[in-house]
Amino acid sequence: MLISIYSTWSSFPKKQFNMTQLSNNGYNLIKKLEGLRLSAYRDVAGIWTIGYGSTRYHDGRTVKPGDKLADEIQADAILRNTMKPYEDAVNRQVKVPINQNQFDALLSFTYNVGTGALEESTLLIKLNENNYAEAAAHFLAWDKITDPSTGKKVVCETLVDRRQQERQLFMTPVNNKPH
Repeated sequence: MLISIYSTWSSFPKKQFNMTQLSNNGYNLIKKLEGLRLSAYRDVAGIWTIGYGSTRYHDGRTVKPGDKLADEIQADAILRNTMKPYEDAVNRQVKVPINQNQFDALLSFTYNVGTGALEESTLLIKLNENNYAEAAAHFLAWDKITDPSTGKKVVCETLVDRRQQERQLFMTPVNNKPH
């Protein structure tokens, strides 16, 4: 009987280290880095965006030319209502303990580059190898956009600044919690 119970128990998925959500500090960082625009615009990579860097609405519709938001409250609601897939991706992909600042930095990064980019990144590989310092260094590699007019990768100063801020937050301890 004990063996069958143990076998059943051991087949359950292992508890994940990180089942958390973006903190208010994390939301404020994203809002600061993205800036607020109440009318749809093309971002530096040519993607239609609105509010605080949102490319989609909570119902999945994509932002299109001519879209307008009523106010900052609506922009904030869109940001908060579209964050879950990014939170889920970080929670699913990170296999080592991280603190809230590290989670917030990873969420800002993932919100900006997308969940697929996180999954394929050396940053995530190094982090999951328990190499927090190398993971932090790899934020800085993500400073390029594809120029919409040439199709070539070019350094974007806005991303250079963003990655430095994300890296700094990632390296900031919270009450002596994990790395």
